[in-house]
Amino acid sequence: LDSRWELARDSKFGVFNLRSYKPIYALPVFWTSDTNPLPTSPNPHNTVTEWHNQQPVEGKFQLSFKTKIVENLFGDNGDLWGAYTQTSRWQMYNGDESRPFRETNYEPELMLMFRNRYHIGGWNGRMAGIGINHQSNGQGDPHSRSWNRIIGTVGLDRENWALVIRPWWRVPEGNHEDNNPDIDDYMGRGDAMLVWRLGSHEISTIARHSLKGGERSHGSLQLDWGFPIDDALRGHIQIFSGYGESLIDYNHKATYIGVGISLLEWF
Repeated sequence: LDSRWELARDSKFGVFNLRSYKPIYALPVFWTSDTNPLPTSPNPHNTVTEWHNQQPVEGKFQLSFKTKIVENLFGDNGDLWGAYTQTSRWQMYNGDESRPFRETNYEPELMLMFRNRYHIGGWNGRMAGIGINHQSNGQGDPHSRSWNRIIGTVGLDRENWALVIRPWWRVPEGNHEDNNPDIDDYMGRGDAMLVWRLGSHEISTIARHSLKGGERSHGSLQLDWGFPIDDALRGHIQIFSGYGESLIDYNHKATYIGVGISLLEWF
């Protein structure tokens, strides 16, 4: 966490230097157990009625980076970061439909991070922060999906482990403008990420949940494994099960398995 977020006083590298954020990977094989050709939403303007043929195997790609905008806002602590993540699902094997990009999610955010120093149960508290996050798929109705969140962050680590917990609150929208009024019942109200580094291997698990019971209890679990192949070439395997693998599928439950290569993992 210190190397990724420049938390120590002697690890500051100044502002406007591009740094890695989320993993960067290309998965030319990304299979789903259940396609979603007719996405739905409680907003009738965002319920798709025209069937589009989708193949269960497509490609998935993710780019992600961040940069520090302001350093040490409060004495010798408090860094303001800007970040951007883009994740695309490409029907690259679907020649009958001209190989379209089925869904691309755009996610800019601002985060204010503070260095911490505490210990709990063998874990070292490293950072805490708060940020504002926008995520959308850049499409028009009825395919449009978007939401804005205020996200808190708590980060801890120990030896080869890192734990990041992020509760969030969705910024309300008007009923007519809201493309997905029940999105937090599926995409969740927070997530927890646990990362384990074993030599050159890195395994991460991300769990999300709605934090509600009964019919509003939904969530997801994602497992990523990055491993060396040869020199700088790394393999990447991703398994996702649950709701909301992408925004257009926020209330669609399926299992996904991806295989490909990665340039950067979490840490």
